[in-house]
Parts: sequence; structure tokens; C-alpha cells
Amino acid sequence: MRKSSLRRVCAALAAGTSLALALTACGGTTKNDVKDDNSAAASAGKADPHAATKKGLTVGFLPKQVNNPYFTTADRGGQEALAELGSKYKEVGPSSATDTAGQVSYVNTLTQQQVDGIAVSAQDPGALCTALKQAMSNGIKVVTYDSDTDPGCRNAFVSQASAEDLGRTEVQLLARQIGYRGEIAILSAAQTATNQNTWIGYMKDELKDPKYKDIKLVKIAYGNDDAQQSFQQTQGLLQEHPDLKGIISPTTVGIKAAAQYLSGSKYKGKVRLTGLGTPNDMRMYVKNGTVDAFELWDPAKLGDLAARTTVALASGQITGKEGETFTAGGTSYTIGKDGVINLGGPTVFDAKNVDRFNF
Repeated sequence: MRKSSLRRVCAALAAGTSLALALTACGGTTKNDVKDDNSAAASAGKADPHAATKKGLTVGFLPKQVNNPYFTTADRGGQEALAELGSKYKEVGPSSATDTAGQVSYVNTLTQQQVDGIAVSAQDPGALCTALKQAMSNGIKVVTYDSDTDPGCRNAFVSQASAEDLGRTEVQLLARQIGYRGEIAILSAAQTATNQNTWIGYMKDELKDPKYKDIKLVKIAYGNDDAQQSFQQTQGLLQEHPDLKGIISPTTVGIKAAAQYLSGSKYKGKVRLTGLGTPNDMRMYVKNGTVDAFELWDPAKLGDLAARTTVALASGQITGKEGETFTAGGTSYTIGKDGVINLGGPTVFDAKNVDRFNF
């Protein structure tokens, strides 16, 4: 690879940076820091949409958690896209969905290895900023997918769908199932998860609509994307709120664990459950009457678009600036505000269509 000696020195320094410093980065200690981190980090120069697609690039995928079925599917989509584009794929990441320090360490390692691009699903919006900015200063293109960082800490964010659509539609799904009346709860992942908190914000806003006046959100619980913790949190919600009518779990681990608990309890068919899940995880719970309907996007397509976006950035076809357009896998995308690229709307799965999907 054509990398300068300065880049190698900087990469070595990045690898040796104190984790404590990295973890407290982007805290907004000055106005300039805040401004920088709230603006998309578009590359210098002008995009050339007709530039040739570079081959032989190396893109590192850094999910929130390796060996998580959702991220395994997403990253496989990225791997297949990179193979098609003539570039190389590698995956690294922590075994825990809350190991933010581990994610920082992996960013530093990828920088030291001089990869051409990093696709990362961030566990925390600010904690990775110092490491990711160091990567970008070394010419590495940074794309977030699934869960974003502060906009100034990456070149672009591939969003699984409009955050507003996801948050509002989950409320709409559950409201129909419970007849627009009763107590509901949310079972989230980590308390710091960017995507979860964004969706929950839209859920709360949706619930302000007068048509939900008889629905009351009584608690938000956190299962930390751990099956056992999510199972226990579901049990705890029902013990604390025996009149609970429904649960929204915007996390694939959480909704599966909640469905597992409900299906073996007296609450099966009485407490409604919806949220974000994979058809393969939720099929049995739809068929046995525990779950009426849930939603998600295709994670393989999300990983595919993250990979293609990274290659487009590295090829100079886009810079991450609002209004730029590019074609990925035969579909045209327009970059929105703060470098956000939306994959598309969510798909609702129920007994009529769940067997048509395999992921």
C-alpha cells in the first residue's frame, strides 16, 4: 500500500494512546470540540462520481459484538460486497456488546495495520472519537453502520432505516396489538447505545399523539444485549408491573429473550411483544402465538451498503457531504444531513410472510 512514513508513525502513536484518554474523548469541553463533533467529517476535496472504483483495498469491520448472529449476518453482507468489488475484508471486535474500551483498542489496531477503511457499529457515540479521528487523519475512511458516533468522528453513517420511522412504527405496531390502551414498557440494549436511545426518543414523541392517550409508558429496562440479562429484565418488568399490556424491544437479542420468557409463562398471548428481531430468531414465537408482528431491515444489506460506501469514499466517488449521490449494488443513494445514508424503510414480519425470509 502507498502509505507514508508519517502515517506509520501516527499509527504507532495511536496504538499507544491511553485508553483513558480515548474513552473520555469528545466530551464537549470546548465550543470548538462540540462543533467539530457535531459536523460530518467530510473529506477535503471534491467528489468525483465518475472515478474508478479502487481494487485491492482492505476494509476492517468492527461490530459492537462478534459472534452475535445479527452482526454475523451484517458483516457477511459486507464481506460478499468487498469480494465482488475486488477488495479484502477483515472482522475484529469485542465479545461483549458493552466493551467500549475494547472497541477503542480495535480501532487503534486497525489504524496501526494501515487498513484503507473501517466500518464500525459504535457502542458509544463519543468514546471512539479520538481513535477514529486518528484513523481519519491517517487517510483511513471511516463509516459507521447500525449505531452511529458523533458525526464529526466518521465520514458517513449507513443507517438501517430512518431512525424516526423505526421509533414511530414500533409504537404503532404495539398500539394496534393492545387496542391503544394499557401500560407498556421498553426493553432496550445498553443504556449508552446510540441507536437505541435515538429510537426510544422517537417512541416517546410518538406516544405524545392524542390517539395514545390511554397508553402509559411505565419503564425502560436495559438488558445490555445479553440474552440472560434480557430474559431476567423481562421477568422483572412483569413482576413490577403485573398489569403490563405490551413490551417493545428494539434489539434482536432483547426481543428474542423476551419472547422466550413470555412463551413459557402465564403471560403468553396476554402481554404483546414487538420490536426489532430477525425472522429466524422469531419464527417459532410468531407461530406459537407469543408474537403477532415485529420488524427489522435485512442486516446483510446493511453490511453490504456499509462496505460499498467505504469503498466509494476510498475511491473518491463521494466525500460524505450532504447531497452527494452514488450507486451501490445497483441502487442509487443520496447522502443526507450529517453524512447519513438511509438503507430504506423497515419490513414488518408476521405469520403471513415470516417463512419467506432466512436471516
